Amino acid sequence: MSLKRSAAVLISSTSISGTLAISPAARRCPQCFRTFASFTPYRQSSKRQLQTASAYHPSSLHPEPPPRTFGVPDTSIAGRATEVNNSVPPPSRTEQQLLSGQGEKPSISISEGEAQKSQPAAHSKPLRPRRYNFGPRKATIKLSASAVSHLRDLLNQPEPKLIRIGTRAKGCSGLAYHLEYVDKPSKLDEQVEQDGVKVLIDNKALLNIIGSEMDWLEDKLNQRFVFKNPNITEQCGCGESFSVG
Repeated sequence: MSLKRSAAVLISSTSISGTLAISPAARRCPQCFRTFASFTPYRQSSKRQLQTASAYHPSSLHPEPPPRTFGVPDTSIAGRATEVNNSVPPPSRTEQQLLSGQGEKPSISISEGEAQKSQPAAHSKPLRPRRYNFGPRKATIKLSASAVSHLRDLLNQPEPKLIRIGTRAKGCSGLAYHLEYVDKPSKLDEQVEQDGVKVLIDNKALLNIIGSEMDWLEDKLNQRFVFKNPNITEQCGCGESFSVG
């Protein structure tokens, strides 16, 4: 009885193992088998793969600035050129004739030798000398009738003398008249002639006595020439010296 039980247990275990061994073969997926059968490992491939693009892409921390015209409206000067206004009237016939005439002008060619020749300068009209209208010159000095008669007597002497009028630093006011007899005038003397009588004036004293009047005065005490000078601003009490402004 025990032998039969052991044999039955052995047979049942054998059938179970056979069933477990056969069932995987019957349930195997054909797609999985095909995929694993056609796959070739990467390390077993003998062909070298072709690199079509680099994996490195350079980039900067600071992005590129936008273009200068970014954000500028089209109507601005910096924007795109606006369309030309077609409302401009066409040129008139006279303007077209002028333009056509200018285009038909023949070009004149000059040889190098002719170009290097000096051209005569255009004769300009001689300029007229400028005229200055000066006012009447103020008389340097005037002579009274008595002064003219006395000076004429001096010139009619056997040895004629000329009188030179000048000024010197003298007296309490600064200036005093100085008269001297000379034979001939110097180059810088101012000559004043009136009624045939000539008087010399020193150029250094010209500004001090210009416009004066010369007179001859006689009294019981002395005889002398006196001057009426409009340039005097201050005069000494005795009348010997004066000052001008």
